[in-house]
This record gives sequence, structure tokens and C-alpha cells, in this order.
Amino acid sequence: MFRIWFEREMPNYVWDIIDGLAEPLGPGTATPHDFLENAGPAEAIIASSLNAYDGSAMDRTPRLRVIARTGIGHDTIDLDAATERGIAICNTPDAPTISTVEHTVALLLAVAKRIPSSQAALREGGRDFFATHQGLELAGRQIGLVGMGRIGSGVARITAGFGMAVAVHDPFVDPASLSKSGVRPLDSLEQLLAESDVVSLHAPLTSDTIHLIDAERIGQMKRGSILINTARGGLVDHFALLEALERRHLFGAGLDVTDPEPLPQNHPLLHRHDVVVTPHIAAATGAAKARLYESAVTQALQVLRGEFPPHLVNPEVWPARRPDPDTKEMAT
Repeated sequence: MFRIWFEREMPNYVWDIIDGLAEPLGPGTATPHDFLENAGPAEAIIASSLNAYDGSAMDRTPRLRVIARTGIGHDTIDLDAATERGIAICNTPDAPTISTVEHTVALLLAVAKRIPSSQAALREGGRDFFATHQGLELAGRQIGLVGMGRIGSGVARITAGFGMAVAVHDPFVDPASLSKSGVRPLDSLEQLLAESDVVSLHAPLTSDTIHLIDAERIGQMKRGSILINTARGGLVDHFALLEALERRHLFGAGLDVTDPEPLPQNHPLLHRHDVVVTPHIAAATGAAKARLYESAVTQALQVLRGEFPPHLVNPEVWPARRPDPDTKEMAT
């Protein structure tokens, strides 16, 4: 039987999938100590976003053949180190899409309508709420999407239904295809920031996109606009964001991802009436979790059986595989 190390506790239906095929190691408690204690014999790892997997971690698991991510991003995994060692990296890009799209729109509405602050005012016993409350009407405004992948496309469809104009900056998507889908492609991020009433981030975190939204870029945003981030916390310079909020350059912000995660309890972003922060739970619905876990585990088993998985991030690792530590031959 195969041996699989789980970074997180898994629901019962995952054990049904591996029953008779694999032995679970753990399930993990997502701590470095637990990894050192239990992951050594693992042939597969089911990874969330809590642990980092660099070359040294991979070398502590000499039988490791696949790391399957329960999510889209793989920035916690050293892809080059994995490829050098013949370790396949899989992700689950389709699984979180619906829930993350819905959560992105929920954050936008919560910020635009000042829902958390109005509820707080009600709890405190304020008066004349209608006169003091000042929300935003979204119809007729422009949302600018930084990235037009699965999630960005879903947000575009819903916000267009609100009567919003949709603009997109994505250098990796053909502008003609964007125009056909009813959105306006923009060549530059600067133009998108300057023209949009809402900016929603849907880009991966890479060395080129760290602090993509910094003080200069926030300064290019329209006064009174909204920033939404459900992609990766490192895309935004939080100090610059806080400064812009304090001088009221921005109307507000909605964040499901932060840097670090979670934010310390005393972080000022958690105590502002114009910011809504959730703890990276956009895809934490029952339906999305089922798709995430089932897809990750199924792909791990496929690799262990020598079958090509549908979402292999480093295809150059195939068919080269990590040598079996006992026979020195390639595992199949």
C-alpha cells in the first residue's frame, strides 16, 4: 500500500477514497515537528498552504513521488527543487473557483455597503442610521480585474449582472478573446487602476508580483475606490494600504488573504470600519472542500500508480521519476 502524509485533518470521505490503496501518515497537524516525525516514509503529500516544502524537506522524504496541493497556488513549494528530484507537483485549479468567486463578490458588497460597520453601530445603540450611513451603489461603476483566469472570469460575469462595467488587465490573455466575452481589455495596469472604482486582484504570487499593489500603485487608484484581494496576501503592501485608508484615498478594502496569515490580532487592518478581513476561507465551503480534497488525493494516487494526472504543474518531470531509494531504479 502507498503511504500518504496529510498536512491537514481530512474528512471521512477521503479515507473512503484511499481505503485499501494507501496508508495515511498522520493525518498531519500542519506543524514542522509533525512533518519531521511522520512524513519520512511518505510517497505522497497532500499539502495545503500551511507548510513550506523546499529541497531540504523533500530530502527528508526519500520515497516522495508527488505533492498534491488542495488549491491553485503552489508558492509554498519549491518547484525547481521538486523537478530536480523527480517529484510531481499537482494542484486543484477548478475546485475552489465557485466558492472563491462568490466570496470575492461578498467582500465587495460588504465593503461597498459598509455592512460590518452598520451592524456594529446597531449593536452599540446608535441613532438615525439612515442619515449617518453612507454606502456605495455599484451599478454604473467600473470594476477592474487584475487577472482573467477562472476566478476573475466568474467575478466578471456576476458584477456585469450588477450593471458594472468590467475592465481587465491580463498580459497572458488575448485581448480579442476578452473583448468577445464582453469585458474591456486594458494594456496597462496603470490605466486600470486610474479608471476603476473597484480593483479586484486575481493574479498569482511570483517574484514579479510581490507587492504588485504598493504605495505608488495605490496612489494611481481613483480616490474613493475599493481594493479587493482574494488571490495572495503578498500581492499587496499592507503598510501602503493602511496609509491610503488613513488618508481616505480609498473607500475601503476587502481581504481574504494577507501577509502574514493570519494577521496578528492587534494589526490595525483588523480594527478599521472600512476594511473587511476574512482568514483565507473563500474556498472553505463544504462543496469546494470536497472537490479540493478529492481531486488532490485522486491525483496523488494516479501519480503513484504511474498514471498522468490532469493538473500536473511541472510536466517536465514526466516520465522521469525519483529513483527508488532501495533499488536505485526509477519508480513507476
